[in-house]
Amino acid sequence: MQTGPNVSTLIDGWLEAGRGSETVLITAEDQPWSADELYRAVCNVAARLGDAGIKREDRLMLVLDDTPAFPAVFLGALRVGAVPVPVNFLARPDDFGYFLSDSYAVAAVVDQAFLEAVGPQVAARPDVKLIVANGDAPDGADSLDDWMESDAGDFEPVTTHPDDMAFWLYSSGSTGLPKGVIHRHADVAATCDQYAVPVLGIVQGDVVYSSTKMFHAYGLGNNLTFPLSAGATSVYLTGRPAPDRLLERIRTRRPSLLFSVPALYNAMLAHPDFDDTDWSSVRLAVSAAEPLPPEIGRQFQKRTGIEVLDGIGSTEMLHIYCSNRVGAVKLGTSGVAVAGYELEVRDPDDQLCDVDEAGEMWVKGPSALSGYWHQLDRTRDKIRGEWFLSGDRYRRDADGYYTYLGRVDDMMKVGGLWVSPIEIENRLMEHESVREAAVVAIDVDHRSRIKAFVTLDENAEAGDTLTTGLQEWCKAALQRYQFPHVVEYVEDFPRTITGKIQRFKLRA
Repeated sequence: MQTGPNVSTLIDGWLEAGRGSETVLITAEDQPWSADELYRAVCNVAARLGDAGIKREDRLMLVLDDTPAFPAVFLGALRVGAVPVPVNFLARPDDFGYFLSDSYAVAAVVDQAFLEAVGPQVAARPDVKLIVANGDAPDGADSLDDWMESDAGDFEPVTTHPDDMAFWLYSSGSTGLPKGVIHRHADVAATCDQYAVPVLGIVQGDVVYSSTKMFHAYGLGNNLTFPLSAGATSVYLTGRPAPDRLLERIRTRRPSLLFSVPALYNAMLAHPDFDDTDWSSVRLAVSAAEPLPPEIGRQFQKRTGIEVLDGIGSTEMLHIYCSNRVGAVKLGTSGVAVAGYELEVRDPDDQLCDVDEAGEMWVKGPSALSGYWHQLDRTRDKIRGEWFLSGDRYRRDADGYYTYLGRVDDMMKVGGLWVSPIEIENRLMEHESVREAAVVAIDVDHRSRIKAFVTLDENAEAGDTLTTGLQEWCKAALQRYQFPHVVEYVEDFPRTITGKIQRFKLRA
């Protein structure tokens, strides 16, 4: 049998290199953890999982914030051949029940802080073992804290094949129930070797901070697999990644690599402490999860001197597969294909689009999902041979840069012409009065119209005069039909845990 490294052995590499005493992570409470300490916790958890009867391909639901418990369980489960399934800890109680039932999870590892939402769902399933982290375990449950501090000694990882199922991530459920995305052991190495090293230049000694949590594909690479693979140190933060807390983390922990999302870059720019923050430690910033409006990237670099590499990735591809490059950033684009990945833009008839012609992005590469659990029709629809159909609408320019135009189902048809909400949003955000914008299609007297939801700069005043000004501002730079017929001024938008605007709620 062809064998490959078990993902859990990423931590072993530190010890083999004689770096066991070095800091692998820093907790939200500023407590450093050495590689030796994390390795011991991983082995202890693996041993206790084995004692509990957890075996190869058993699923474990993880409802955990970013604390040492996350890597201890994630890597410990992989070490025994089990399949960790991290999920959004802010999901609804019924969603946790769905995750448990859909995945056939035999255990749930839950932060004590989330027991009120998750506990009843576990209790309703007597065959599911409850393991509680970061706090006292109730009667009948096991304590992960005790497991991590036990003394099981070295625990050798089970032998794995590169194509063995390693872990699942549930993708967004905005278009139906969340989808269980199956990833292999080989997928992690692909993202490290193809993106983290050649694009980011991550090296031993880097200090990495990600505002996106590790239950998310983006955060899992940023704050776990990339730094472990490279010998870098991860900085954790629990709770909501509000801009003041992000800036405080940058001031005190001095990261060299910063990973965040457009909404939080924008929020930090608007914070009064932004310009008083010492950014000298940060050599590179990365943005993903949704497209970075050019004005945010422009202002961030102007005020810090730091380039923001915008890129596109997905849960299905595990991490970023199209990215801007250091010294070659083209604002308003997602960059060019990451080495090892191929991208094509295709029309609704699956034919290749010409340069500057819009269509759906197809991607193939070494970290693609194996399939969607329990959704064979969806798998067949989205995977065509080696190609994954992203659902993102793009156009490619003559230099090979890809510009995001919105989700395929977000495109708007107005007066018989297709309109990209992203182009209008980017233009609105270049206006001095606008902080952020989200554009959707609405029905007005049985006619499709464009509506913009806008948050304003603190010195701007909402009203008819500004609305007319914004409409003319769009017409001056875009096609004459690419302007908002209606503008609504709001304090904020409905968002996901990563800060992404939920446009489907704005359309409701």
